[in-house]
Parts: sequence; C-alpha cells; structure tokens
Amino acid sequence: MSVIGRAHELRAVRACLLAERHALLEGPVGVGKTALARSIASELERPWVRVDGDGRYSEARLVGHFDPPQVLERGYVPDAFVAGPLVDAMRAGGLLFVNELNRMPEGVQNVLLPALDEGLVHVPHLGRVDAAPGFAVVATQNPAEFVAAGELSEALRDRFELLVLDYQPVDEEQAIVAEQARLSPSQAVIEAAVALVRSTRTDPRVRRGASVRAAIAIADLTVALDGDLVAAAGLALPTRVELHDPRGDVAGLLAELAAKKAPAR
Repeated sequence: MSVIGRAHELRAVRACLLAERHALLEGPVGVGKTALARSIASELERPWVRVDGDGRYSEARLVGHFDPPQVLERGYVPDAFVAGPLVDAMRAGGLLFVNELNRMPEGVQNVLLPALDEGLVHVPHLGRVDAAPGFAVVATQNPAEFVAAGELSEALRDRFELLVLDYQPVDEEQAIVAEQARLSPSQAVIEAAVALVRSTRTDPRVRRGASVRAAIAIADLTVALDGDLVAAAGLALPTRVELHDPRGDVAGLLAELAAKKAPAR
C-alpha cells in the first residue's frame, strides 16, 4: 500500500533511521502512522517486527522466554530460548514497530531503554544480546487525551525523536479513499464521505472526530446501500466519534451532518 502525501513525514522518519535514531510518531487514530513506518522499512529493506501496545503486555513477551519443557529436559541452553519481538528485531537488524507504546506497562517500557541506548539487552540465563546493524525502534502514541493512553516516562521520551502527525488535506484524504475503497465509489460519493468525516472534527458538539478510515467505510457502505450516505454514516460513525456530552444524541447528530453532505441520488 502506497503512502499518499506525507512527503515531509516520510523524509523525517527516513532521516531518523539513516542517522541510527529512534522515532516516535504521535497523532490521533487513523492518520497513517503505521503505514508511514512500514513504507520506510520497505524502502530501506529493513525486516519489520510489530508489537501492539496492551496494558497486559509483559516483559517476557517482549524480550522472549525459555520453553519450560525444554528447560526441564536440557536446562537453560540457548536452543530452549524462544525469542520475543525485541530480540527478533535486534538479531535481524530490523525495525521494531511498537504501536501505541504509551499503552504498555511501565516495566515493558523500561526494558526498551538499554536497547534504545546501547543496542543491547541482557536476558537472564541467556546473556547479552547485541543488535545487528540497522536495528531501530519506531513507536507510535495517541495524544494523552485519548482513552487508555498514558504518558511515557521522561527517560523513554528522551531516547526518541518526535514527529507529530495530524489529519491530511482534503485532496489527499479523497485520494486515500479512492485508492482504498473496495466497491469503486463515484467521485461524488468520495467527496461527500470525506466532507462528512471532516465535519466531525470541527463540529463543537464532537470531542473526538473520525479519521479517513471512517470515510473509506462510508464510501463503500454508500455504494452497498444504493447511494444512501445517511444510512452509511449511521453504520460507520457511531464507534468512531465521541461527543463532549456523553448523554448526547449521537445518532441524531450524525444524521444531521450526513444529510448536509449527502450527494443527490
């Protein structure tokens, strides 16, 4: 999948990796943080290892663990070690992509510090693992106001170069919908879907608006619903927007916004 637009951001991430620095991409859901990192990894021909942030994620899951039956049979031999994503990426000289790093427990975040600083990690019973040339970490985080998003420690933030992403211009969002929609919506439907989604980001009643991912869904659903953009919005948007007033009429608001943007049928 190609990255549409984002020339500045692509250049910035590429520069970080070529300078052997680690990059932290910050921005709301759906602005293309993952696509950006994957595109650069592909361009630089770096192996790609992905981890998704989770409050229940453990240090052993990130680094790796010894297989208990093999340990009982043969002891702590290297062959009994099951490498985790961090060790896999280090050994391969690849890109460790940590999605929503600020959802990780503090202990897991701290495991990354020596890998970020010195390209090494110490594993009990295994010893020191050194990163091969090319190893880097690209992490993402949603803004602090998002639900379940925490703050990274100052020590961890100091190991990253920060790139803040926002929503793209309207023409680029329309191009993304045209490329990624599955049911070949018309240009009028694409424009209406993008306009509707963008209106959720500026309406004073909406605390958190929708991303271009919602516009893709609306465009496809509009085709499947014989041009009914209002009905498509009713399916695609309720889980992707949040009102300032949690008791507000989400369905009514979305129907109102969709009716204003719907193309003539």
